[in-house]
Amino acid sequence: MSGSLVCVIVAVDGSEASMSALRWALDNIRLRSPAPDSDSDSGGHFVILHVQSPPSIAAGLNPGSIPFGGPSDLEVPAFTAAIEAHQKRITQAIFTHALQICADKNVNNVKTQVIIGDPKEKICEAVEELHADLLVIGSRAFGPIKRYDS
Repeated sequence: MSGSLVCVIVAVDGSEASMSALRWALDNIRLRSPAPDSDSDSGGHFVILHVQSPPSIAAGLNPGSIPFGGPSDLEVPAFTAAIEAHQKRITQAIFTHALQICADKNVNNVKTQVIIGDPKEKICEAVEELHADLLVIGSRAFGPIKRYDS
């Protein structure tokens, strides 16, 4: 693919489909080369983007363990902090895996970015804000029959 691309966003969620999309991008997309006699930042780069869902206390609790009304006002900050810490560990594991894929392919012009919110909205916003030339997203590889059943 073209050698004039400056910013290529690869959205990852930790799934094998998203990591396959990253591998495909690294293998098939040619970024703009740095200009002669300039710093290396003048060339193109990949942005590995991960969108986290906002911390939700409801998502972190087992409804069977809530007797009446959920956690108290004193417990909410502790639950929220625990959920945020868990999300941070997941994101770090995703980035570690993605950056290892990049290193295995000798690609080092890579940045990472995490955004919190709805992936559909936040990925589109990131494309605009970063002036991305291309967005790469994995596919669940549904064939026509599987898509029909979903």
